[in-house]
Amino acid sequence: MKKIVIADATLRFGGSVECAPGFKEKIEIVKALERLGVDVIETAQPVNGKSDILLLHTIAPLAGNRVLSCSLPLDEKLIEEGYRAISKAKHPRLHLMAPVSAAQMEYLSHQKAPVFLENLRKLVAKAKSYGAEVEVSLLDATRAEKEMLAKAIAVVVEEKADVLTLCDNAGTLLPDEMHDFIADAAKLLPEKDAPALGVQCSNKLHLGFAAAMGCVEAGATQIKCAAFSEDALPLAEIANFLRVKGRDLGLATSLDLTIAERSIRKIAGALVGNSIARGEENAAVSEAVQLAPDADITEIGTAVRQLGYELTIDDLTRVYEEYRRIASKKEPGAKDLDAIVAAVAMQAPPTFKLKSFVITSGNVITSMAHVVLLRGEEEVEGFSMGDGPIDAAFLSIENTLGIHFELDDFKITAVTEGREAVASAIVRLRSNGKLYSGKGVSTDVIGAGVRAYVDALNKIHYDESSRA
Repeated sequence: MKKIVIADATLRFGGSVECAPGFKEKIEIVKALERLGVDVIETAQPVNGKSDILLLHTIAPLAGNRVLSCSLPLDEKLIEEGYRAISKAKHPRLHLMAPVSAAQMEYLSHQKAPVFLENLRKLVAKAKSYGAEVEVSLLDATRAEKEMLAKAIAVVVEEKADVLTLCDNAGTLLPDEMHDFIADAAKLLPEKDAPALGVQCSNKLHLGFAAAMGCVEAGATQIKCAAFSEDALPLAEIANFLRVKGRDLGLATSLDLTIAERSIRKIAGALVGNSIARGEENAAVSEAVQLAPDADITEIGTAVRQLGYELTIDDLTRVYEEYRRIASKKEPGAKDLDAIVAAVAMQAPPTFKLKSFVITSGNVITSMAHVVLLRGEEEVEGFSMGDGPIDAAFLSIENTLGIHFELDDFKITAVTEGREAVASAIVRLRSNGKLYSGKGVSTDVIGAGVRAYVDALNKIHYDESSRA
């Protein structure tokens, strides 16, 4: 029997845009996954300081006999902090996430290939020095140059990582293509002392399960999935398949298949329950933001923080000046302040510019989007399907870089009246725990949303590049 290792990444993927779990829900999810018998419980990156570290300390003993995997960027300090946070787990694992496609390497690591590979080597060795298991996920591997991918795999093997995972973040490969990709990668591994081979297949085309089974046939032994996520391979599908066909195909699992459906339903219930509470909380925050037309800069600063933004003094000054201008014409509210922040704060050079977008939508077909961005003279494009034209368009933009951002809010209003009314859109994205907002204007509501998303993306890129 071939053992299939199930790594659940519900906590790492964050559930979904609408259903991100809170502290209490995360603890309940860990307990449910432990009872279900998943082999690996993956956590999100500890980017929010003490709160994330506290969560890891709390769930470490709750993981029981499961591997508790702390997902980490290529950052030496965070690797050290991550190990300390999960060191009390019975089976701790440090999960290093390394972008290997040209687009992601430049965006996330801000490094060229030779420097990146040397840094990867140093940090894998550092992670191994703690004595925990080490997994290296090569992000966006399916879009990496073959030579670069081979060199990254060689580094992982030479530094004796325990698990090598190849990720199809873009979600563009069909099942037979994913099979061939993993089969080719498996040939690069030595016959002895090779790391276990894992896969992360996207479910954007609703073919993730078939792709994962092809990867298992090609030599993969670990599959990443999630009990509840927008793009990840659903844990329920894997559990059902192994229950029905696992024994016939010689596949073994640690999952308790008799309680799988109930456990997954409980996890989904915790996520949905939190989304309701979160919606009520957001509404309460908006209602709590009370602004007088003659509010001073300190009061505006307090209101901005209530909305979730962290602004510099210069940005706050610009927001205050624009607020005073608008207050001379009408009495602004929380929505107006949100729009002001999007329009005048955190301004960034336009690293990405919208070149074109094509949306296909209807009540009898799945919405599809193709978006082309310009990065300097280079064109980058993404394609995706989604639940409606806006969702498809936003996912398509993310696919240009293979990175997912949490959509905190999306608003659209009419600026003018009539059939040719101009629409103004506000998009709020959260990256590494920080909130960024973008604004877009167009006679097309989808165009306004796409422009707002690109505006927010530019702010994220500029801010994170400046801090790198």
